[in-house]
Amino acid sequence: MIHTPHIDWFSIVPILVLLGGSFVALLCAVLVPDAWRRTVSALVAATAATGGIVTSIWLYVDSANGHRVIADSFYRDRWTALSQIILCAITLATVLTGAERAREHESEFFALLLASAAGMAFFVGAASLMTLFLSLEWFSIALYVLCAIDYELEGALEAGLKYLVVGSFGSAALLFGSALVYAATSHIGFVEIAAAARSHDLLLLLGLAMIIAGLAFKSSAAPFHMWTPDVYQGAPTTVTAFMSSATKVAAFALSFRVLRTAFPQEEHLWSWALAALAVASLLVGNLAALVQKDVKRMLAYSSISHAGFILIGLSTGSALGARALMYYLIPYSAMAFGSFAIVAARERELNAPVTLDNLAGFGWERPFLGVAMWFFMFGFAGLPLGGGFLGKFYVLSAAYEHGWAWLVVVGVVATIVSLYYYLGVVRAMYMRSPAELVVAGGSPPRERLLQVAVGMAFVVSVGSLFAVSPVITLARHAASALPF
Repeated sequence: MIHTPHIDWFSIVPILVLLGGSFVALLCAVLVPDAWRRTVSALVAATAATGGIVTSIWLYVDSANGHRVIADSFYRDRWTALSQIILCAITLATVLTGAERAREHESEFFALLLASAAGMAFFVGAASLMTLFLSLEWFSIALYVLCAIDYELEGALEAGLKYLVVGSFGSAALLFGSALVYAATSHIGFVEIAAAARSHDLLLLLGLAMIIAGLAFKSSAAPFHMWTPDVYQGAPTTVTAFMSSATKVAAFALSFRVLRTAFPQEEHLWSWALAALAVASLLVGNLAALVQKDVKRMLAYSSISHAGFILIGLSTGSALGARALMYYLIPYSAMAFGSFAIVAARERELNAPVTLDNLAGFGWERPFLGVAMWFFMFGFAGLPLGGGFLGKFYVLSAAYEHGWAWLVVVGVVATIVSLYYYLGVVRAMYMRSPAELVVAGGSPPRERLLQVAVGMAFVVSVGSLFAVSPVITLARHAASALPF
C-alpha cells in the first residue's frame, strides 16, 4: 500500500493560481480568435497575478507560526509569503508592460511568464535540496524560452542561447553540490542537513561551495555574472525587466534560507565567501557601468552592483541582515523593473536600442516617465528620494553591527562611484543641448498600461521610504521565520 503525504493545499495556492493562469493563457493560443488573443491572454495573466498577490497576502497573515508542509519539502511561513507577494507584484507589472506590445506568440509569452513566476514562488519556499533544484529548473527553462521568444531578432536568439548555456553550468554546479552534501549527511532536507553535518567535512564544504556558486549564477553576482550584460541587452526589454527584479528576489530569499537553515555550523566560512562576492560584484558592476553607452547594458552592470549590496546583508547571517535583505529587495525590485520598463517605452518610440545619446530629450517628451526614471536613478544611487537610500543604509548597518567596518567603507565608495553613471542618465534626459536632442517623430504611443506599471514601481520605490515603518515591520516578521 502506497502512503501519500498530507498536502497542505492552502500553502501552495499562489503557485496553483499562477499555474492555472499559465494553462488558460496557453489555451488562448488555440481557442481565442487572433483579434482577441492578446487582450484575453493579458487579462488572464493579470487576473492570475492579482490572485497570486491576494492569496500570498492571505498566507502571510495566516502563517505567523512557520512550519514545513508536504512531507517537509516546502516552507509555509512569512519569509516565503512575503517573497511571493513581491514576485506576484512584479509579474503583474510585467503583464501590464507587455500587454500593449504586438508580438507573435502572445499567449505563449504570458503562459511562460506565469509559469516562470510559479516556479519562483515554489523556489522561495523550498525546504529540501530536491525541491530547490526542481523549482530552479522549472523557472529557468521558462526564462530561457522567454529570452528568445522574439526569435526573428538575432540578439534575442543569442541572449536565449547564452542564458541556456551559462545557466546550465550554474544548475550543474548546484546539482553536483547538492549531491556532495547528500553524500556527507545522507539527507536532503535543510533542517536534517544541519543536524547531521560534521565540522570540517571536506565533502560538505565542497558541496556548500558549489551550491553558493550555483545560486550566485542566478543572482548575477561577480564573478558568476558573465551572462548578465549580454542577456539583459539581447532579451526583449519586457523580459529583462522581469528577470532583473524577480530573479534577484527569488535567488537571494532562497540563499539566505538555505545558508541559515542548512549550514549554520559553517557560517564562519560562507560569511567570508559571500563578503568576497559582494566586494567583487561592487567592483565589477560599478567600474564596468562607467563606460557603457547602451542603457540596458549599463543597467545590467548596475544590477551586478546591487547584487553586491544585497550580498553584504546576506553575508552577515544575522537577523538584522535578514531584515535588511528583505527590505532592500522591495524598493530595488521596483526600481529595477521600472527603469527597464521606461527603456522599453523609449525603444518602442525609436524602434532602436536605447543609448545615452538617443535618450536625449526624453524627459521633456514624456514628463511622467522622465520624472520616474530620474527618481529611479537617484534611488539606485542611494540618494534620499526613495527606498534605495534606506536599503543601502540598512545593509551597511548590518555589516557594521557584524564588525565589518571595512565592508561599509567599500559600500560607501561604490555608491560614490555609481553617481557618475546614474546621474549621466538624468543628464541625458534633461540637460543635453538642443542640437543633441533626438526627435522620435509624431506623437509617442500612449501605452497607458505601461505607464500604470511604471506608476506602481514609482509608488513602491518612493513609498518604501516614506512608509518605512510598515515595510520594516513586514521584513522583521518575515525574518522571524528563519532560525537565528
